Amino acid sequence: MAAFLSKKEREGIVDAIRSAEMDTSGEIRVHIEPECKGDPYLKAAYVFSRLKMFDTQRRNAVLIYLAYKSHKFAIIGDSGINELVGEGFWNDVRDAMSADFASGRFSDGLVSAILSVGRKLKDYFPYQKDDVNEQSDEISFGE
Repeated sequence: MAAFLSKKEREGIVDAIRSAEMDTSGEIRVHIEPECKGDPYLKAAYVFSRLKMFDTQRRNAVLIYLAYKSHKFAIIGDSGINELVGEGFWNDVRDAMSADFASGRFSDGLVSAILSVGRKLKDYFPYQKDDVNEQSDEISFGE
């Protein structure tokens, strides 16, 4: 993983998560691994469950999943988000990420996506005075 993202890039991604979550009660996580043999959405759903991202009070967690060697990624939200937004809610974020990734700008694409997701979550889940960070801001990594 160290070869894929530098320490500075990893820190920038975590900083973006912390910044995005300052305006929303939603939770954002990033999971990165080299390979995804099947459907990235199904793998993201598996990772979402394994990380217990469904365990938030308002069911408003979002996972950005990236399998960099396979050139696959997915963005998924929990039921609290999906009940409020349309099916194409993440399409503009996905399209921007795709363009950045195609140009080899993985860190930039992730940071932009995180900040975009934070702005979208703010509309439906604004920051609450008593908000608790229910999910880790650190990047999780797979094999």
